[in-house]
Amino acid sequence: MCIGWALRRAMRIEIVRETAVLSAEVALLRAHVNELMDAPRYRGDGVADAPEVRTTPRSSEPLVAEPPIATVAPEVVSQREALTDFDTPAGSRWGSPPSGDRAASAPSPAEPREPGWLASGVAAARGWLFGGNTIVRLGLVILFVGLSFLASYAAAAGLFPIEFRLAVVGLFGIALLGIGFRTRTKRPDFALALQGGGVAIIYLTLFGAARFYDLVPLSAAFVLMIAVCALGCALALLQRSQALAVTAFAGGFAVPLLLGGEGGNTLGLFGYGTILNLAILFIARARTWRVLNLVGFFATFGIASLWGATAYRPEHFLVAQIFLIVSVLIYVVTAVLYTRATPGKFGNAVDTTLLFGPALAGFGLEVALIGDRPFGSAFAALGFAALYLGVSLVARRRQQEGLRVMNEAMLAIGIGFVTMAIPLALGARWTSAAWALEGAGAFWVGMRQARWMPRLFGLALQVVATLLYLGTLDDNIAALPFANPAFVGAILVALGWFATAWFARKTIARETIAPGETRLARAYARGEGVIATPAFLTGFAAWWIGWMMEATRLYPAVERSLAPVPVFSTNVQILLAMLAYLVSAAAFQTIARRRDWPVAAWPARVSVGALWIGFVAQADRGGTVLSSPGCFLWIAALAVHGWMLFRSDRDGVETPGTRAVASASHVAGVWLAVVLLADMLWYGIDRAALWSTAWNEVTFLAGAVAVLAGLTLWAGPALRGDRAATRWPLDRHALHYAWTAAVPIALGIFGGAVAIALFSSGDTAPLPFVPLLNPVDVMVALAAGVLLLWRRTVLAADAVPAGAALLASKRIWLPIAVLGFVAANGAWLRTAHHLAGVAWEADTLLGNALVETGIAILWTVIALTLMVVAHRRATRSLWLAGASLLGATVVKLLVVDLYATGGGARIIAFIAVGMLMLLVGYLAPLPPKVSSDDTKRGAVA
Repeated sequence: MCIGWALRRAMRIEIVRETAVLSAEVALLRAHVNELMDAPRYRGDGVADAPEVRTTPRSSEPLVAEPPIATVAPEVVSQREALTDFDTPAGSRWGSPPSGDRAASAPSPAEPREPGWLASGVAAARGWLFGGNTIVRLGLVILFVGLSFLASYAAAAGLFPIEFRLAVVGLFGIALLGIGFRTRTKRPDFALALQGGGVAIIYLTLFGAARFYDLVPLSAAFVLMIAVCALGCALALLQRSQALAVTAFAGGFAVPLLLGGEGGNTLGLFGYGTILNLAILFIARARTWRVLNLVGFFATFGIASLWGATAYRPEHFLVAQIFLIVSVLIYVVTAVLYTRATPGKFGNAVDTTLLFGPALAGFGLEVALIGDRPFGSAFAALGFAALYLGVSLVARRRQQEGLRVMNEAMLAIGIGFVTMAIPLALGARWTSAAWALEGAGAFWVGMRQARWMPRLFGLALQVVATLLYLGTLDDNIAALPFANPAFVGAILVALGWFATAWFARKTIARETIAPGETRLARAYARGEGVIATPAFLTGFAAWWIGWMMEATRLYPAVERSLAPVPVFSTNVQILLAMLAYLVSAAAFQTIARRRDWPVAAWPARVSVGALWIGFVAQADRGGTVLSSPGCFLWIAALAVHGWMLFRSDRDGVETPGTRAVASASHVAGVWLAVVLLADMLWYGIDRAALWSTAWNEVTFLAGAVAVLAGLTLWAGPALRGDRAATRWPLDRHALHYAWTAAVPIALGIFGGAVAIALFSSGDTAPLPFVPLLNPVDVMVALAAGVLLLWRRTVLAADAVPAGAALLASKRIWLPIAVLGFVAANGAWLRTAHHLAGVAWEADTLLGNALVETGIAILWTVIALTLMVVAHRRATRSLWLAGASLLGATVVKLLVVDLYATGGGARIIAFIAVGMLMLLVGYLAPLPPKVSSDDTKRGAVA
């Protein structure tokens, strides 16, 4: 029952297919007759008569759907053109529907998607088996297999001479071929099936006789096989039958599989396969038979892979190599021929299987052949790249618009093989460099062709190249400077990013993304506008890494057992890397000015960061600014940095953000000056071996005091509006120097002075200790003086900074008073330590009677001074502060000194404090309160 249903369905399909052309012609004529009946009649004067009223409604759909024009025979197309070429008024045709007609508004049918190779193969096999005379075709398959088994059985049993058996099989194939050819007009499907089976049997006979039994010389077998191939091609072309061609070639390719066996003549096997492939290529020149092409491709590379896995030996290399090259060339050319002869919706259709298949399958087999040779896989990739790129170049020169898709696919495959060849031949660093340049080239091609996918591929390739290079960073051990993979690889990666950033200055993505494109295309269009900046910055980072790798290069040791030797010392390596950044930034700043490329100036704007990094890294390694030859590198680095700052300010800034960065560079430079000056002083401390003395303790404070004093004296006139002092950089950064940069320095000076006054013992070795003239006391006094000078300068500015209100208030005197009080006590403690021999320990100092007595007297003197000054200025608050200190002194005498000190010290303390208190009462009584009226009169005065 199932077989009957299948036969009935197959017969119906065959009938519909055979009558398709006739049905199309009938439908076309019917449609034109209806149009002629509906059209208005025209008089000789060109005025149309009233249209006739139709009494019989006409069906809105034709009885038989009109096929596409591409499927109608040329004769029918000419008839259609003849029917529509009547004399009509200008601008109109009887066959043209009026505006708003359903023919004009009906949507065109969507073009069906091309099925995949698996679906195409299944459909082709089912169509061959159940199309036409299914019983005949199924019988041929069974008969062919049976004959093959019969031949094998007869050979194994030795029933007949091998010559007789082969002759019978060959004659049977010839008989099938003859009968099929004679019945080609009466029963075409039956005839084509017989002819295909006959050709396959003849192939089997000749191949078996030549390869397994040596009955026919190889040269004669090749000639006969060529003749059979030519016969099969001629029959297929004569009868325009893809089925015959597929049947013949499928049988031909099945011969090696059916006969099988070990050993055999390799040259005969591959020569036989080459003949079949050449026959397919010959047919491809005249017919676009995709199924035949796929049968040949899969059979060729499938058999080659099976043979390579089971029977390949080194002596077969040359034959296998020639066969593989020829097979790849045949099917690449076949793909090109198919594309040229197959029109499609967006240009000529591309057989993706034949376009990518030889590349994938052929490269895999080639690697299996020569992968064990030095650079074998790399040369294989380059060979395939040359093939596909060459085909793309030749096709482009023909300038055929329909081949655009194929050209781009060929170009992509070629670039892919070039990309693959690099890691196969070179190390990771060279690979990353080559990929970076290749990515830049792909991006450039995408820009030239106004296509977004090559640009996206180029960016992705450069990202991978950069990550690959960073993943391989290690010690740069090389004998030659600059000509080593670490340096050259980084520079090439950087050049690729620089080129991409230059190309992407003006994006064209939005102009090349159609409204109906994919989500990825639209996302890329939105992001490409910001690609230029990160691309350049990535390139500059890679550029600087390359120079850093060169600065840290290690020279290989003479003997393997020895470690590599650094070319430069550690400190010099750091400074060379820093200088390389600065010089590179200056160079790109020049390029930015001359080429109107703003992003190239970005590294110059943050050059102070490189100086800071260099200083911190050098200090961490124990280096100093004045060490030789580092001092010369520092001079050069600071000069380059200053020059870049000058050019950045002279060229102007574009946005508030860049203005803020420029100001921050000046401020950070001032702070760097503090640590550089302190480092220079530390260098002197180190040379004099004074690390354990007070000279070392005041070093940083001395540098900060010197810088703040310099800022105050330098920028102060500019704040007051002195025109002579408003040159660069004070013409635009005076406030940043005198206020923004100075505030943290002033806070640091205050904290440092308090800390040193409290905790420094004041060791002045090798000099003797002198009270109030030792490094600690002198530096604390200078710190207080510089702070007061800076405060007065800021408050005297034409435009006082908004944050300087605290400096003008009375509350600012409290920290100053604290600093003075701490400095006075610290000076007494250091004096007692050095002159009285009291140990510099908290418990010892606070438990010593002399120290406690001196503190009591000192506090009383300070209180007396405050109260006298307050009395003369009539400042009640200052007098109360002195009185509070005096009260604290009395409490200390009664609570501490009365029990903790000895008799003589206690007596001296009480007497001295008492006399001073009497003096206070005489010289500085409490000032009277000031009334509100007095305050107003004083204000008016």
